[in-house]
Amino acid sequence: MTLDELIAYCAGKPGAEETYPWGDAELVCKVGGKAFAFVGLDSHTVGLKCGADAEAAAPWRDRFPGDITISGYVGRYGWNTIALKGSVPDDDLLELVDGSYEAVVARLPKRKRP
Repeated sequence: MTLDELIAYCAGKPGAEETYPWGDAELVCKVGGKAFAFVGLDSHTVGLKCGADAEAAAPWRDRFPGDITISGYVGRYGWNTIALKGSVPDDDLLELVDGSYEAVVARLPKRKRP
């Protein structure tokens, strides 16, 4: 999956918005004001919520060692970083995006849900 395809997929989610809070190198896709994807435009990576905590997100890291790593700063909350040019198949990547989006939407107050 290319970076542009990933961005288009994330942006196509209901209520999704693109933000650049830290400059042009990282796109943050949000829903209801909460991030569901951190897209590294220079590094060709995406940070996604893959579980309730680091332990719950570990099976993805075990399945794709080197291509899925624990995210800095937010990894303890279940966020992993996925290399787009690695061995993670597109179907699995889309599953991870969908799961991250759904996890964030589920925690939003009903009035902020799309």
